[in-house]
Amino acid sequence: MKGFQDHFSALATGYAAFRPGYPPELFAFLADLSAQRAVAWDCATGTGQAALGLAGHFAQVIATDASAAQIAHAVPHPRISYRVASAEASGLADASVDLVTVAQAAHWFDLPAFYAEVRRVLRPGGVLALWGYERLIVPNEIAETFQNFYEQTLAGFWPPERHFVETGYRDLPFPLAPLMAPEIALRAEWNLPQLLGYFGTWSAVKRCREATGCDPLLPLAAALESDWGSPAATKPLKWPTFWKLGRI
Repeated sequence: MKGFQDHFSALATGYAAFRPGYPPELFAFLADLSAQRAVAWDCATGTGQAALGLAGHFAQVIATDASAAQIAHAVPHPRISYRVASAEASGLADASVDLVTVAQAAHWFDLPAFYAEVRRVLRPGGVLALWGYERLIVPNEIAETFQNFYEQTLAGFWPPERHFVETGYRDLPFPLAPLMAPEIALRAEWNLPQLLGYFGTWSAVKRCREATGCDPLLPLAAALESDWGSPAATKPLKWPTFWKLGRI
C-alpha cells in the first residue's frame, strides 16, 4: 500500500485561510444525485472546505483526513464529525454512507485500496464524487508573470501526482460507470496578499523552499506588484473544475 504522503500538514494554517471556497451549486448538485441525504463522507477533508458545503444538505457529514494538523484547523459545525483517518481505512461501518466526496486530493491516494473502502462503506445506489480544480486563471495583466512562476520557477518541485491535476483526472483510474457533471468553477475576488497566501499553500512552493533555502514568493511578489497596482485592490480569479463521478 502506498503510504500517506503528507505534503500539507505544515501548511495547515495557510490552507485554512487561503484556499478558494466551493460554490453552493456544487453541493446542491451532489445532494440532488443522492437518493438519501443521511450521511456523507468527505474524505481528505483538509480543513473542512467541502464538508461545510455538504453540511447544508446532509444530516451528518463525517470528515476525515490523514493529517492531524489539518483536522486541528478545521471549522466546527454541528453536523460535521471530524476524524483523523486515512482514505484507505476510514473506520466507517459497512454500507453506512450515501455519498463519498474527495476534493482536490484523490490523486494522492492508494486508489485500489481507496476504491475497495468506498465499495465497503457506500450504501447501494450511493455516489462517489472526485473533483479537482484546474490551474488558476488570472487577469491578463499578470498572466505572463504567473505562468513563468508556475512553469519555470516551480518546475521540478511539483510531486509527480500533480500530473493527474494537470490532465484534469482524464487518466486517473476510476472503477465506476461515469456520470455527467455540470460545468462549475470556483471564483474569488482577491487582493495581492490573498493571492500570495494561496500560492504559499502549494506543495511545490514548500518543496522549493526546502530544496533551495529561498522563498520563491518574494521575487514573485515584487514582479506582481508592478502589474497589480495597489496591493489592496482585488482582481477576479477563476478555477474551472474537473470530475470523476459514479454510482455504486
